[in-house]
Amino acid sequence: MTNNHNILVIIPVLNEETTITGVIKSLQSYNLNNIRVVDNGSTDNSIIKAKEAGAEVICEPIPGYGRACWRGLQQLDRDINWILFCDGDGSDDLSYLPQFIAEPHKYDLILGNRRATVNGRKAMTPVQNFGNWLATFLIGWGWGHWYQDLGPLRLIRRSALDAIQMQDRGFGWTVEMQARAIECSLRICEIPVGYRRRQGGRSKISGTLSGSVQAGTIILMTLGRLYLRRLKLTQADGTIGKSVEEGIGNFHQS
Repeated sequence: MTNNHNILVIIPVLNEETTITGVIKSLQSYNLNNIRVVDNGSTDNSIIKAKEAGAEVICEPIPGYGRACWRGLQQLDRDINWILFCDGDGSDDLSYLPQFIAEPHKYDLILGNRRATVNGRKAMTPVQNFGNWLATFLIGWGWGHWYQDLGPLRLIRRSALDAIQMQDRGFGWTVEMQARAIECSLRICEIPVGYRRRQGGRSKISGTLSGSVQAGTIILMTLGRLYLRRLKLTQADGTIGKSVEEGIGNFHQS
């Protein structure tokens, strides 16, 4: 895929005024100009900085990582075929993006694997490492596909996202996407990517003990709900969901 005009970049932000400009400029350097910043209640100048850098800015007043991602998926242009999710805090090493967009026709979901690079492993906090290990272990045990990471940098085919029918609106967004991708028989690839400690602001998840506990609890509850749903489907008709070609073609609205 050489035409990046069919890729929409979605960046959820919350008080990232010191980093969002650099993230947007870095994306633009790779000819990724369809950039949608979703502000999730910032009290700083994140919105102003994002607009000045050339991004489209929309607001989602209800708190939640998944809520912000979901808002960014509404009212997509017809020619958008791929969605790239990345963080606005400067932690994602976007120099790896050419590998993401080189041959995506082979895959439906391309995930950045931070654990496959030295700087990626070093930059992840103990809380991130433990949560990552626990979630990937549970997905492997429950769904039979052993992911290496739950990183935020990910590229997904629009039709694949239609098929997944994302429901989560909080911290469980990433694990739901990866578990449902297995159920929908998506073609999945993990690519080694670099990672940095966040370059500005404060983490809303791993930056505090309460935030980490809350995120971990939600992730476990999300996986539990998905696994019970999977068991019911298996008992009902012997299948584990539908392939991407059988996707409903419309995003779930809530």
